[in-house]
Amino acid sequence: MADFKNLTETKTASEEIFNGRILHLYRDTVTLPNGHSTTRETIRHVGAVAVVALNDANEVIVERQYRYPVDAVITEIPAGKLDSKTEDRLAAAKRELAEETGYTADEWISLGDYYPAAAYCDERITMYLARGLHRGEQKLDEDEFLNFSFVKLSDLVDEILSGRVTDGKTQAAVLKACLLLKND
Repeated sequence: MADFKNLTETKTASEEIFNGRILHLYRDTVTLPNGHSTTRETIRHVGAVAVVALNDANEVIVERQYRYPVDAVITEIPAGKLDSKTEDRLAAAKRELAEETGYTADEWISLGDYYPAAAYCDERITMYLARGLHRGEQKLDEDEFLNFSFVKLSDLVDEILSGRVTDGKTQAAVLKACLLLKND
């Protein structure tokens, strides 16, 4: 493994600027590899999971959900934040899929981790492929509103490549799942 000590920054002080329900903003003082000091503003996030749920007809569950920061309804795969930093990520993925869509799955395959904004946020999204789906009852949170449907995997890939699906975690997870399935 490569030694990257020449790139590593060391935190010397930290000040919490904002403590919200989902996000926590810090201003840290760091020492750079050359010995100089600077500040870093960092959003701390509990972490999240995302699921490419694939049925036997090779269709993926997609959700349409309004996202306030971008003032638009966007297409996403089922996903959600962890209840705590120590929550088991697979258990969280199973919970989110069931709550948002009512579906459970027989098979779960890790697609790895995704950092959506590593320049200023520590959020890590663990992505999964779920197969062997079984319909159940959707149990959305009180403040959660979304529609879901099934889209052919090949059509979803086309939508991603054409720019119609703009959500980063959805792009990464679906494209990874597609490549994994082609190599199966």
